[in-house]
Amino acid sequence: MLRFARLQLSDAGLAEDMVQEALATAFKSQAQFESRSTVSTWIFSILRNKILDLLRQGWHKRRIEFDAEVETDEDFDALFRPNGHWNAQERPNAWADPQQQMENQQFWVVFEACVARLSPATAQVFTLREVMGLEVDEICKEIGITASNCWVILHRARMALRLCLEQRWFEKDASQ
Repeated sequence: MLRFARLQLSDAGLAEDMVQEALATAFKSQAQFESRSTVSTWIFSILRNKILDLLRQGWHKRRIEFDAEVETDEDFDALFRPNGHWNAQERPNAWADPQQQMENQQFWVVFEACVARLSPATAQVFTLREVMGLEVDEICKEIGITASNCWVILHRARMALRLCLEQRWFEKDASQ
């Protein structure tokens, strides 16, 4: 929870406050917990909502600078032939049963490590969109980037995460 809050807020103290606030809210509201999810999922959703509220209140004025931290297209050029198709040796591997993999707790540890390898700006945009569920327009408004820049950042984040997961998770599983 703390790692997620730090990623979104880029402020260790504020992240700790948000986690503490989420835990306090969960404690106060434990009678309202309906057991439709796990307790940890419920508490995480409280944290997520508190962070979203904070971002919507304008805390984003202290945003991450995006210009210098975004990955370049050159990072991915080696994956493709000039016609845009995959190079044979770079083609994505066949993955095992995705449902089973996603249910595996260890997968999420590796996934978090892969997200942590992204630049802070890229990781923030990715988690705002894919974890917190914000629309691109909202992300652009919150952190002050253009929609086209946001889509490029999301594309690069997904490519980097795919490569990282293949190397650190799926290829590891294939060799076992």
